Amino acid sequence: MDDGAPRVSHSSHWGAFTAWKTGEGVAVAPHPADPDPSPLLANIPQSARHPVRIARPMVRRGWLERGPGPDPMRGRDELVAVPWDEVLDRIAAELTRVYDGPGPEAVFGGSYGWSSAGRFHHAQSQVHRFLNLLGGYIRSVNSYSAGAAAVILPRVLGNFVDYARRSFAWSQLETETDLVVAFGGMAIKNAGVGGGGTSRHLARGHMAAARRRGAEFVVVGPLRDDLPPEAEAEWLSIAPGTDTALMLGIAHTLMAEGLHDRPFLDRFTAGYPVFEDYLAGRSDGVAKDAAWAAPICGLPADAIRALARRMAGRRTLVVVSQSLQRAEHGEQPIWMALVLAAMLGQVGLPGGGFVYGLGSLANIGKPALDVPTPTLSQGQNPVRPFIPVARIADMLLHPGEAFDYDGRRMAYPDIRLVYWAGGNPFHHHQDIARLRRAFARVDTLIVQDSVWTATARHADIVLPATVTLERDDIGAAAFDPNMVAMKKVLEPIAEARDDYAIFADLAGRLGIGPAFTEGRTPAEWLRHLYEPTRKAILAKTGSAPDFDRFWEAGELCLPTQPEDGGPTAVFRSDPEGQPLPTPSGRIEIFSETIAGFAYPDCPGHPTWMAPTDGVGSAALGRWPLQLVANQPATRLHSQLDFGGCSQSSKVRGREPVRIHPDDAAARGITDGDVVRLFNDRGQCLAGAVVSRDVRPGVVQLATGAWYDPVDPAEDNPLCVHGNPNVLTRDVGTSRLAQGCTGQLTCVELERFAGNLPPIRCFDPPPGGA
Repeated sequence: MDDGAPRVSHSSHWGAFTAWKTGEGVAVAPHPADPDPSPLLANIPQSARHPVRIARPMVRRGWLERGPGPDPMRGRDELVAVPWDEVLDRIAAELTRVYDGPGPEAVFGGSYGWSSAGRFHHAQSQVHRFLNLLGGYIRSVNSYSAGAAAVILPRVLGNFVDYARRSFAWSQLETETDLVVAFGGMAIKNAGVGGGGTSRHLARGHMAAARRRGAEFVVVGPLRDDLPPEAEAEWLSIAPGTDTALMLGIAHTLMAEGLHDRPFLDRFTAGYPVFEDYLAGRSDGVAKDAAWAAPICGLPADAIRALARRMAGRRTLVVVSQSLQRAEHGEQPIWMALVLAAMLGQVGLPGGGFVYGLGSLANIGKPALDVPTPTLSQGQNPVRPFIPVARIADMLLHPGEAFDYDGRRMAYPDIRLVYWAGGNPFHHHQDIARLRRAFARVDTLIVQDSVWTATARHADIVLPATVTLERDDIGAAAFDPNMVAMKKVLEPIAEARDDYAIFADLAGRLGIGPAFTEGRTPAEWLRHLYEPTRKAILAKTGSAPDFDRFWEAGELCLPTQPEDGGPTAVFRSDPEGQPLPTPSGRIEIFSETIAGFAYPDCPGHPTWMAPTDGVGSAALGRWPLQLVANQPATRLHSQLDFGGCSQSSKVRGREPVRIHPDDAAARGITDGDVVRLFNDRGQCLAGAVVSRDVRPGVVQLATGAWYDPVDPAEDNPLCVHGNPNVLTRDVGTSRLAQGCTGQLTCVELERFAGNLPPIRCFDPPPGGA
């Protein structure tokens, strides 16, 4: 280690840190003020100089020789190194062909993903700015993380950001909450990451302080450790995907025993009588009582009734994790949790009520900033059509096909060219075999990235981009007070270039260079983007450092808004004068709008609908284990899977899969065995971890292991590394939101016999080193 190397400030989505050069590599240390630094920082030293870095531009041989067009050889063909000038000329010619021919509605601007905490060198912003200047592109809306919640909450409560991010503060939990009932948990691994960065990880400390005060925690779900040990939580183990049924059983007990707050329901909500008819069984002949819910969720009826009584009459916080809505009918548990909090009469009270996603991201529960953060303008997209983000394979496979979304009847566009920068759909998306077929249908797939992800390996043209350590930037997030000067540590590897430099060169070839660059260098852009933040600070406080002083200091503490309980507290204080932005101005327990859509998979009030791939389904009879494909503890999504922290969790090189001892014994599996998970969509290998922290009948395999097909020439090959998306279903949550359903599916598992295939996903493809 070169202890004499200068230390510089830097940031990532999982924490601010100090970095310094060590020979050809880099070392890092967490921000000194961070009380609970993320272990994911240990992935960073490998990020800059790993062999899996993309070193030079490469083009797929078939595209190079035959030109653009659908081709099943994507992901199977040889890649050829091509000089920068030639590859940029070819891209410019292809963009011209598509924009002049079928037009901008034939271009999909991908780049969904968390490519960088930097606000200027942010791949998604850069590619969208570039494509907007060319004439626009087909965009996606919402996210894989919150696709259902982002649609249902505005319909029944209010604006997603305001009501999901601003209505609760960690300080309230620490001082006011008596009981936390966390459906899906509040896992510290999820609270360790935040878009744009986080300077202080606070979740663990606040939960520990609340527990010391006497607050009680209950984690509801199939995994015991979805709350940290400091919470000393009671675990109510239920079958995956049955939270709505359990909540209905709780609600029925509240109603039947007169524990619901009828005055609150009358004044602050709309449609409760319609919902109560369903709850009591007057509308369908089936009372949704605890005895009805018990066999569905796997929790005894007496335990359900006891939880309902425990929640009533004290300051209770109902928390729903983001994971609950990444499943079939994912809108329902979010909506039902809000209804449950309303029946308790606690929405808008300090430390009580309903909160979505607390503990799911590092910066939820922190005060909002009172000034804007640096933001690169993407310009205006003149193309109006869009798709829900998780419907990309449907779009590519079924151009022209009609689909429903949030009350609208739409049609999938006919995409000829996909430009993806800084993201990896082979991590985010479900049913990878289907996704491979989808990408085979376009004329051209361009991928701009720093490492050889599966997406890059399936591209026609691959451009090498820098990592954050190889450039200067500004890290900032809307709910974290520390803005960080992200200072360059290393020179770019091989032929890698910044995304901005790549798009600037392309823009020059296409006649939009001055509009894209506005005549600024990257250093000048950082000063330009800093200025609105400086002016806002100056207006608020009367003093603000210029850019040079900020850059020298390495960080700047930004002013925040007061913790006033957010918009739900304002609504509670004056429901007539400060109504919610819903049609009724109140919490919509029954939504006439949603009912008017007449979607059979999303009725007008929270409803239990049995899944087609879960409890009670034919699929579970065939594949008897329920797979929970949740977020990993050792990386952010699939980022830096080759890093030290991520690699430390592998079992014989494979992603770990947790299995209950009873299920392991029934299959002759012991701790450390390599096992094969399979269903009718695909198969993968993983390393068995036998654990009582998972419910019997459930296996847990985190997302994010890089896709590693044993033979890419096969249509549906075995993934030897453990990517669960070879197993998950590619269907929407409902016609309302069309969100991702990748959290849950049904599988079987067996001990793997035979020669163990090597892991090759972290090796560059031939010629790519």
